[in-house]
Amino acid sequence: MTDEQNVLGTELQPCSEDPMTGYLRDGCCHHLAEDAGRHEICAVMTEEFLAFSKARGNDLVTPRPELSFPGLDPGDRWCLCLGRWVEALDADVAPPVVLEATSEAVLEDVYFSTLNEHEHAEEFTDIAGDDGDGDNGV
Repeated sequence: MTDEQNVLGTELQPCSEDPMTGYLRDGCCHHLAEDAGRHEICAVMTEEFLAFSKARGNDLVTPRPELSFPGLDPGDRWCLCLGRWVEALDADVAPPVVLEATSEAVLEDVYFSTLNEHEHAEEFTDIAGDDGDGDNGV
């Protein structure tokens, strides 16, 4: 993993390894001095956000192999530029955020409450098939 913290104050978790994301293409949304775009927010892509980003001149759908970019689909997790996520927030199309995989450095620019309001809700399923509804998969 990493020594970095996420917005919850715990160890930064990987955002995605399929597709492989992050400025370093190591799966994590690190805070790095050399990353001028600040790819620090782990977000789950939506059709609305992908269309918004393309309209802003950043096509995240079309693969760009020369940049090690696979092209994204709704449901993919991706380390987004902080500025683009804030623009999308202002336009009411911000994609859901995976808090465990979002760098704590984001808190310098975005309130935790705002991130929390946009938290990605994952359905829990453990290896025994328990989906958290109390009936143990029955």
